[in-house]
Amino acid sequence: MFEVNENYTRVSEFVIVGFPGLHPSFNQLVAWLFFFVYVITVVGNILLVVLFALERSLQKPMYIIMLSLALSDIGVCTVSLPKVIARYWWDDAGISFYTCLIQKQFIHYFGTLTSLIMMTMAMDRYLAICFPLRYTELMTNRTMSLLTALSWVSAMIVPGITTIQTSQMPFCGPNRIIHFYCNTVSMNQLSCADISSQSTVSVSLSMFVLFLPFSFIVFSYVNIIVSVMRMANAQGRMKTFSTCATQGCIILIYYIPRFVVNATPINPNLTMTPDLRIGLTLLHRVGGRPSPPVVPSCVSSLCTTSPGAVSIPAASSTSPSART
Repeated sequence: MFEVNENYTRVSEFVIVGFPGLHPSFNQLVAWLFFFVYVITVVGNILLVVLFALERSLQKPMYIIMLSLALSDIGVCTVSLPKVIARYWWDDAGISFYTCLIQKQFIHYFGTLTSLIMMTMAMDRYLAICFPLRYTELMTNRTMSLLTALSWVSAMIVPGITTIQTSQMPFCGPNRIIHFYCNTVSMNQLSCADISSQSTVSVSLSMFVLFLPFSFIVFSYVNIIVSVMRMANAQGRMKTFSTCATQGCIILIYYIPRFVVNATPINPNLTMTPDLRIGLTLLHRVGGRPSPPVVPSCVSSLCTTSPGAVSIPAASSTSPSART
């Protein structure tokens, strides 16, 4: 598969560089910043999980999505941040080959999972606002639980394919990963063989995972906006928009940096410094996720009304589904 010297010695350890342009005097500051983000994210989302378990009024489809996002948030932060904290706090930058593969697998797994959950979130809002009279029939707790479980299982497929590819590549020289975690692009760049076909497969799969959920999200929100603008009641329009505003911000913050990062390697007209690329990745991996205080504020804004019923009074007289 790969043309290399059969006597080559495989790299047994990689080095996490982090921000290559960062002056060493800022290492402790960066370590404390990541530590603070990690603790706040994990503790805040655990509180959200406990709140969901204890408060029966939150056990509804919309909050099942929020619970799933909270668990995904805990997962991705636990996979990515402890190592970079150790790198800047104790200068512990080394990571074994197989540990790096595992980290890469779960980094991309949680990224794929977030896209699928956001697609489910958009579907929920689409049904609630465009088909309000049928929402409770179409989107039950059982249906949402099945969609969420399907997302958690299917999200493993694409990252698994790229991880198997990377595990079969020869690594016989450079071992410095210019990133704050192991990922497909950073690891593949260190391979000492021609991996152009593997890179094409990886990029194609990543674009598929990115564009398929995003296309459905755009479709859902375009229909939502059209339905809301048809409402005669201005107060109803504002109330309906408010239920989608937080979700819309989460989706934009998550997808825009991700589009830029993924488009740079395949577009020669786009150039980006390593520090900027890592910063944008941080924005959509950590900053663009529904971590505290975004999730609690989202929950509190939705607690006043039922997610499926918030638009019914205003939409029932104007939406096509309400007239049938």
